[in-house]
Amino acid sequence: MSTETLNKDILRGGQFLVKETKAEDVFTPEDFSEEQKMMRDSTKEFVDRELWAHWERFESKDYAYTAECMKKAGELGLLGVAVPEAYDGLGMGFVSTMLVCDYISGATGSFSTAFGAHTGIGTMPISLYGNEEQKKKYVSKLATGEWMGAYCLTEPGAGSDANSGKTKAVLSDDGKHYLISGQKMWISNAGFCNVMIVFARIEDDKNITGFIVEYDPNNANGISLGDEEKKLGIHSSSTRQVFFSDTKVPVENMLSERGNGFKIAMNALNVGRIKLAAACLDAQRRVIGEATKYANERIQFKTPIMNFGAIKSKIAEMATNTYADESASYRAAKNIEDRIAIRQAEGNSHQEAELKGVEEYAIECSILKVAVSEDVQNTTDEGIQIFGGMGFSADTPMESAWRDARISRIYEGTNEINRMLAVGMLVKKAMKGHVDLLNPAMKVADELTGIPSFDTPDYSALFAEEKEIIAKMKKVFLMVAGAAMQKFGPQLEEHQQLLMAASDILIEIYMAESTILRTEKNAKRFGEDSQEIQIAMSQLYLYNAVDIVIKKGKEGIVSFAEGDEQRMMLMGLKRFTKYANQPNVVALRTKIADKVAAENGYCFS
Repeated sequence: MSTETLNKDILRGGQFLVKETKAEDVFTPEDFSEEQKMMRDSTKEFVDRELWAHWERFESKDYAYTAECMKKAGELGLLGVAVPEAYDGLGMGFVSTMLVCDYISGATGSFSTAFGAHTGIGTMPISLYGNEEQKKKYVSKLATGEWMGAYCLTEPGAGSDANSGKTKAVLSDDGKHYLISGQKMWISNAGFCNVMIVFARIEDDKNITGFIVEYDPNNANGISLGDEEKKLGIHSSSTRQVFFSDTKVPVENMLSERGNGFKIAMNALNVGRIKLAAACLDAQRRVIGEATKYANERIQFKTPIMNFGAIKSKIAEMATNTYADESASYRAAKNIEDRIAIRQAEGNSHQEAELKGVEEYAIECSILKVAVSEDVQNTTDEGIQIFGGMGFSADTPMESAWRDARISRIYEGTNEINRMLAVGMLVKKAMKGHVDLLNPAMKVADELTGIPSFDTPDYSALFAEEKEIIAKMKKVFLMVAGAAMQKFGPQLEEHQQLLMAASDILIEIYMAESTILRTEKNAKRFGEDSQEIQIAMSQLYLYNAVDIVIKKGKEGIVSFAEGDEQRMMLMGLKRFTKYANQPNVVALRTKIADKVAAENGYCFS
């Protein structure tokens, strides 16, 4: 573990809400090592050559080309970035795995889905839960692309409620095999996979169990595939139903322990959520690039449409959200990497350290999944709008980018599920004593009844007011969530609309803070003048975040508070979201858009 990691004050998951984070302690994309930059550039070169140049093939349901490109990615080592070197992987850290996932995913959702399904939920469960024999037998083949992986969890009656699956595993009479029977659906990579992670229930166990199941179409072993699904997007991602009929699986192919399948599935989703955020980043950059080039070239009323304020507003918001998404994603990725290093230094195995490191930041993983998947949808939607009628045409990549983006709000747990999970997990951490919510919430409650200070603060330092506003946004969350917990107790989880509102406040706090901390860190080391546009984006993002906090805070308060309590909390909301110096958002957007226009694309990575 590095000296830097030891010297940093590494917050536990969720503690960002109640503890201050120093700018120098966050990791930013500007901190990439030379090795990481080389990895990024080689990944971009592969994507431009093999994927972006042939995006029409992915739109024409060329599943064979997706499989071919996956094999090429394996030959380059891109499928084994997270796999230990002992199993023919590159053994790189969590930030590097995020980086590759980021830049390999921007050209087409079809390949992005195939890559994510294979490297994440197809390979990772064996890498992290498999025994040594299983890892030697399967992980090397998956890391090099010799074999392709798939993950069979979802069933017709078991989607978000993953543990309710009906697929059965029955021990054979001789005790050497489990016979698996059942139906799985929406299985990515099913059409070209060689090995599947399959979840089934043994007898009447409370929880499902995981199995490693080999698949050879020439020796089907009771496995049959449905036709390729007709989908809105990700056209060349192979997606099929998989049917099992007394499929023989050796007992030694049970993954982990009996009844541990639900835990495997949930931990795989934690990693999948933050990797999904990464997978949406370069898609946004590329859409901004294409939209900017078009706006610079498209002449209407004798001028490029980029000169119109309405277009500048869109470009500025798209760039700002992408910058925020990068900031938060890599902040969380480095926190996970550092926590893994701490675990390993304490004597944990690679498997245990990786699992616990990611699990620690499950709240942040859910936050990122929601925020970035919704931003990529908005970015692609605005991309179509900037292209106008041409954006609606399948001859341009905008409409396919919009269609591909839509699935990101559904898989790895729907955004609704993740919103409620983020708050629910935070409450559980508080109950375990891992995050102190009670004392800060009580202080906020006392502050509501106290006399506010009328002193004029000194806002001369960079982001002085912005950081104070973020601190007050945290008070809004503590005020709303604290009062709601006091009123509803364990029944809070039944009030889903309230949880959704609280979650949106939590999301905006994390995203806005991450953005400002990144820019503050870079302003300190590179100079404020070099960060002029990044400062504008940070201020614009916060302005938008405050509006969301006001709306969601009010929605939450009036849903459960009445009379004097309601009036007091609404007054607190107003106090905690008040600017002393309201930013000129039109000027901010214009400054940001002019920079993007001059560079002919997104230029802040």
